[in-house]
Amino acid sequence: MTKHDEEIAALRAEVAELKAKVSPPKSDFVPMTPEQWRDEMHQLAEKRMANATPPSVVRDMAVLDDNLVKGIALRDARAPTGRPGMIPSTQGAVGAGDRAPANVPGGGTGWVNSSPLSPPPGINYVDALCIADDIKSRGKKP
Repeated sequence: MTKHDEEIAALRAEVAELKAKVSPPKSDFVPMTPEQWRDEMHQLAEKRMANATPPSVVRDMAVLDDNLVKGIALRDARAPTGRPGMIPSTQGAVGAGDRAPANVPGGGTGWVNSSPLSPPPGINYVDALCIADDIKSRGKKP
């Protein structure tokens, strides 16, 4: 036998030894009996029915007219939940001769003066940094 064949035989023996030592993991699975399965499903159904509409409410709703129930549901769903944001917080109307409150933009008309387009503040510093970096990367002295 050559040295190569001896190494292969030794490795095969080692693999066989390791395979003999390894045992498959033991499973702790125990199948359910039909009674246990029914009991578990019944418990799940009970939990689900705990969130269901009570029979008394279903009875009360069956007495009411469908259009009335739909109208109540729609009215509640469409009802405003808070103060609209466009209404000023001041009481009383602003007439032609009245002055608008100071904190209302646009003088209380609902329109706001447009702001001019301009670069954001501090952009000149960013521009200066970019120019300095460009000069530095090209190897020129400022």
